[in-house]
Amino acid sequence: MLLSGLASAAAATVVAIPGIGYLAAAACRKLKDQVDWVNLGPVDEFPENETRLKTFVNPLGQPWDGITANTGVYVRYLGRQSFEHQFQVFAINCTHLGCPVEWFPQSGLFMCPCHGGVYYANGDHASGPPPRGLYHCEWRVNSANQLEIQAPHLPTLQRTLRADQPVRG
Repeated sequence: MLLSGLASAAAATVVAIPGIGYLAAAACRKLKDQVDWVNLGPVDEFPENETRLKTFVNPLGQPWDGITANTGVYVRYLGRQSFEHQFQVFAINCTHLGCPVEWFPQSGLFMCPCHGGVYYANGDHASGPPPRGLYHCEWRVNSANQLEIQAPHLPTLQRTLRADQPVRG
């Protein structure tokens, strides 16, 4: 009788563990989907039609990320249209293999030092192996006139940074 009860309890535990694991993973996933906004500074710090690199510590990083949690975006202020500020904010990662691209204002091009990817000033693909243009970040100007971006994860062709960007399956 006692052995039968222990066997039943063991069987119930074995059956319950995957369910508990599933619920814990869903709870963790929900926390990860929380949107973090990163303040890049006052809008006045971005001269019109100039591209600037802004670096920050990504809030999506983990304590063990160390210096790799420091990342950046390229910000280009396009001025105002209908009283609204307009920006282009690009992830720093090349769309080929994720290497950080560099901005060359003399030529008006972004270039990837890893495999020779080249992008125009508006982020469109110009030449080289990248399959598409630079990834655009979600941005907003808050009530204090500060530019904010959604904390960027490492973008991929399947998981871009904005919902309106094309996705490849």
